[in-house]
Amino acid sequence: MKQLLEFVPIALFFIVYQMDGETLSVADWSHTVDGIFSATAVLIGATALQVLLSRVLNGYWEKRTLWTFVAVALFGGATLVLRDETFIQWKPTIFNWVLATVFIGFQVFTGRTLLERTLGHQVPAPSIAWRRINLLWIGNFAIVGALNLYVAYSYSEAFWVSYKLYSAIGFTLVLTLLTAALMSPYLREPVEDPASEGSD
Repeated sequence: MKQLLEFVPIALFFIVYQMDGETLSVADWSHTVDGIFSATAVLIGATALQVLLSRVLNGYWEKRTLWTFVAVALFGGATLVLRDETFIQWKPTIFNWVLATVFIGFQVFTGRTLLERTLGHQVPAPSIAWRRINLLWIGNFAIVGALNLYVAYSYSEAFWVSYKLYSAIGFTLVLTLLTAALMSPYLREPVEDPASEGSD
């Protein structure tokens, strides 16, 4: 449920963009959808609601959700104020490359990976396993950031908007499956040695 909610703002961004040129009316209020600018405004609003909903459901402010909102508000706000879609197009790249840098820096300066520090008490995996997962996540962030720029500058705006939605789902799914595969050996219940039974 939580992971599905994370895609709601991006899905709304995609849906509103597809409504470009349509006029929405409620009572005396009307608004003509202005492509990526209306979609960006909806993205900012939806992300803000996501932060509040996360707070209500979890009982605390989730740092990752807050940082996502900060990035969306910063780059989205620049897009709206300056009427330049370049800012919102660069947001996924900057955000993912910053995450890659944080993951690298944390391991360099602490000797442990950020994921091990966060989840190590739940998953009794050796350090080598955490380092492999760390490399996987760093690689994912770097590739996602690079591909976003490639698509933004090589294809149309409409294609980039579609790519933004489907790549977010696709890369998240692949990363989740690969992480689960690497962690699965350490999630199994320990098998008792039959020879130890009845030895008392």
